[in-house]
Amino acid sequence: MLNKLKQRFIVLDGPDGCGKSTQTTRLAEHIKKAGIEVSVFRDPGSTTIGEQIRSVLLDTKNSKMSDRTELLLYMASRAQLWQEQIAPALAAGNCVLLDRWLSSSCAYQGFAGGLGIAKVLNIAEHSLEQVWPDLTIILDVDLATARERMNRDFDRMEQKASEYHKNVRTGFLELAEMRDDIIVLDAQDEVELVHKRIVRTIEKFFD
Repeated sequence: MLNKLKQRFIVLDGPDGCGKSTQTTRLAEHIKKAGIEVSVFRDPGSTTIGEQIRSVLLDTKNSKMSDRTELLLYMASRAQLWQEQIAPALAAGNCVLLDRWLSSSCAYQGFAGGLGIAKVLNIAEHSLEQVWPDLTIILDVDLATARERMNRDFDRMEQKASEYHKNVRTGFLELAEMRDDIIVLDAQDEVELVHKRIVRTIEKFFD
């Protein structure tokens, strides 16, 4: 794994409540144990500017925010994250793990929000130095399971209607059918089993 994961850009994504943040942390620990330098970031965020954008995006007071505004703010955060964090980490030879990336905007603003995945990709091409990571793993859960896991106050995105979140899941699944570097994994099992599934998927993909 040591030679396979150097300078790799890997994203864990999926609907709210899929467990991606937990699994990103577990995966980073696993890669570190293999002797690989790993950098972990979240989208939006992980820069001073990105964290401010994140606060605006998730603030429940901003209920009138349009899908187009959402999309542009997410892209702005990603552009800053790439320049400030991701590009330097990859140049240093690190494996980069990211909690969300462009796949989220395809599912949320593109599919569920109605802007269309093609429009999201067009804006991404003009906004980002690298549009797609080496590998995107979508952690798939049904809406009921996701809601059970989210034992906290919901942010602005999470407060959207159930139909919206059903469409988000559908968007992720449709996106995965469009690209060979996007793999969907069942994430409804317990944490350790899902972690092992992710590790096996990465090893097989980069074999």
